[in-house]
Amino acid sequence: MTNAQVQGPWSEADIDRFLGEQVIPIRLGCLTRSGWPLVVSHWYIYRNGFLWCATQSSAKVVKNLLGDSRCSFEVATNEPPYRGVRGQGRAHVDPAAGESILRALIERYLGSHDSAFASWLLRRASNEVAIRIEPRRLRSWDFSRRMAGAVQGP
Repeated sequence: MTNAQVQGPWSEADIDRFLGEQVIPIRLGCLTRSGWPLVVSHWYIYRNGFLWCATQSSAKVVKNLLGDSRCSFEVATNEPPYRGVRGQGRAHVDPAAGESILRALIERYLGSHDSAFASWLLRRASNEVAIRIEPRRLRSWDFSRRMAGAVQGP
């Protein structure tokens, strides 16, 4: 983990484990040029304390982050018991890492590069950029204990 301030019930190791294990989208927030917040969902991969995403270089989120690198993010389960990590940090756009991050994301979320969707994504890889999120503040939450009697197991 980078030099992020950590709050909430989980340790840094718990946060690292959660971010590494979850295969759900990250919600990434940035400020638009007009000052309004924008939230977008992306696939992500967690490596060495950084959250990595990939998107087309023409995406509005890229233009916004190039103008102001401050961002917020959340990785949270959508099914009870709810738990997750949210935070604030700086996002850095890295055109050179775009295709390699895209390939890693396809492997993580789709399991292989053999689907029609993966092929479509890879055909566009020359215009892909990576977004590296450096967390500065992290807050975990976990409603497992609170929701224990309310949630049925599988």
